[in-house]
Amino acid sequence: MGGSESLRSDWLGAFVSFAEHLNFTRAAKALHLSQPALHVQITKLSEALGVALYTRHGRALELTGEGTKLLAFARETQERSRGFVADLRGESGEGPVVLCAGEGTYLYLLGDAIRTFSNRKATTLRILTRDRSGTVDAVRSGEAHLGVASLDVAPDGIIVEPLCDVEQVVVVPHSHPIAKKRAANLADLEGAALVVPPSGRPHRAMISRALQGAGVSWTVAAEASGWELILHFAALGMGSAIVNGFCRIPKGMIARPLRGLPPVRYSLLARMGAHRRANVEALRQLIVERVRAIRPSSRNRPA
Repeated sequence: MGGSESLRSDWLGAFVSFAEHLNFTRAAKALHLSQPALHVQITKLSEALGVALYTRHGRALELTGEGTKLLAFARETQERSRGFVADLRGESGEGPVVLCAGEGTYLYLLGDAIRTFSNRKATTLRILTRDRSGTVDAVRSGEAHLGVASLDVAPDGIIVEPLCDVEQVVVVPHSHPIAKKRAANLADLEGAALVVPPSGRPHRAMISRALQGAGVSWTVAAEASGWELILHFAALGMGSAIVNGFCRIPKGMIARPLRGLPPVRYSLLARMGAHRRANVEALRQLIVERVRAIRPSSRNRPA
């Protein structure tokens, strides 16, 4: 690291704006600076730290790993500085708590914890809605204090705290042969038309691998993003669906546990080394307590 000016607060503030826009023109406008002045600040910061903070891919800019670490540090520094000043003035220094998760996670896992936390009115809760990779990125960059997502492996720099395992279920009409079973096997899906996430999404890849490994042929009835939309198309009669067992099943459809697919593990995510404020810790404890009490893996299991 460079000399005493390596982490000047004005450079850090400029970097946060640049990182959030990844565009010098828009970031400079937000900071009421000229574009050349902002570019000089970011360049000096990079030189003082001795690392590249961003790279170019054509006309697009992207933070390096070091840039992402600096962004998290800069955001936390700003947050703690605001809290310190507010405390000196006798004001409330607790800023909002930022939570990031996917739409289905909010709908089916986090509702009770969020309701309880919000009812305490101790601080503002800010919600970010992102997919799995977006949630990891938000936590890693300091945009979110906490995240909840399904993960196969722990990402670098992220503390992963397991919350619950959610079984996979196949959703079919009441008239479907699978509806007469207590549970379905992968072989029961031979020749099925399935409503699935778009190609490249983790859930789609998991379904494809499992069915291919079992020698089951199937076709894509429709592609949709999000459990609610997948189930909506299934309820319209477009095909069957394989979803997480915590989902709300549409009228006229029934869910059966699908043997041969592993459960999906949902975990609480936090940035390694981050300062954890009291209200962030309070939300973490609520999420752990309330989600583990839901036992979502058995919610749609037949009696």
